[in-house]
Amino acid sequence: MRFPGWIIPLLAGVLVTARPLFAQVDSTGSSSLRSFDLPYFTYGSGLGITSPDSLFRLNIRFRIQSRVGMELENGEVGAVQARVRRLRLRLDGFVYTPKLRYSVQLGFATEDIETPLLDYTPNVLQDAMVYYSPDEHWTLGLGQTKLPGNRERVTSSGDLQLADRSAANGIFNLDRDFGLQAVYVSTLSGKALYTLKGAISTGEGRNWISSPGMHLCYTVRGELLPFGSFANRGDYYQGDLAREESPKLSIGLVYSFNNRALRSAGQRGALLHDPRDISTYMADALVKYNGWAFFVEWMRRTAPDPVTRDPAVPDDIVFVFKGHGLTLQGSYLFAGDYELVARYVIVKADPEIQDYINRSQHFTTIGFTKYLRGHRLKLQLDATYLDELRIGQLSAAGVWNFRGQIELGI
Repeated sequence: MRFPGWIIPLLAGVLVTARPLFAQVDSTGSSSLRSFDLPYFTYGSGLGITSPDSLFRLNIRFRIQSRVGMELENGEVGAVQARVRRLRLRLDGFVYTPKLRYSVQLGFATEDIETPLLDYTPNVLQDAMVYYSPDEHWTLGLGQTKLPGNRERVTSSGDLQLADRSAANGIFNLDRDFGLQAVYVSTLSGKALYTLKGAISTGEGRNWISSPGMHLCYTVRGELLPFGSFANRGDYYQGDLAREESPKLSIGLVYSFNNRALRSAGQRGALLHDPRDISTYMADALVKYNGWAFFVEWMRRTAPDPVTRDPAVPDDIVFVFKGHGLTLQGSYLFAGDYELVARYVIVKADPEIQDYINRSQHFTTIGFTKYLRGHRLKLQLDATYLDELRIGQLSAAGVWNFRGQIELGI
């Protein structure tokens, strides 16, 4: 087949013209079409967008938890729930250099936007942090995020084995706060790793505007991984989805002091009638090996004179939950990524507040999870039995809580 004589010069001209547009390659070796000033995209943990000059990166993630549940008390239906438990949008990346990172998380479900005061705007903002990592050991952060408290709370709600965290966590966790945080990571002899985390924060929790006087919260957490790091950062997601080939262990210790706290749980809860100093002690341990995962967590909160009263209305009482809680949780991941989970929780109140809440509560939970794509897409079923609960004039006994949940995210 013969081409007209003018075809070959025309094709050569097109190739010479197009080559500068399409052949420019960035440092990773991928064609970035820089002459068009187009970003390039990555797909992995969310959708990543990087500017043509590689000075800005945005990673977009979202997740949805849709839940149905039913509560039975003494064999009778007490409540039925059908709701979106969580709807989160997360944005993170870096600006100018990978050493300067940011993280933003927004929550849109009803429980995400509840506010401590009636005249506050909805609490859509969960996290807003700027991080700087000068080297491989240090990271500094400023903004609002979770304090370095107990492991169950710091673990994302999207990475839980059961539909929600334990009752002990619900009472004693430190939650989110605004302030300065620092993390130091290093190694000991052999494979052993350790991490030190610290935070100086406002003490009133997320999206608080201002407080009377000067009072802060001080939190420190230390972690030791004597057998080296977990696969895929598995020390901060529940269940042994990686099926660790050798035993892995992480131990954590926490102390937090909230000076003249205004709320009953420090960063959470109702407003106290008078400020109180609140100290919180925590310890946790996680073991994973060959599909097995075991987790234990102990928490203790103390406060001098934990009961506060309104001078004008003596019956109006707000108290700090002074006491301790213990969580025990174990699981096994079967072939086909089916998982069975069991959890036992005990919460005990100190004598000073036992006039307003029962001395102890016991929660027993058994759950089933089917992982379709790890924690990003999973089906969860669980049932929890509570022996007795009393808060003020409200009381319940022999309560069963059944929940079913689907989680989808990127």
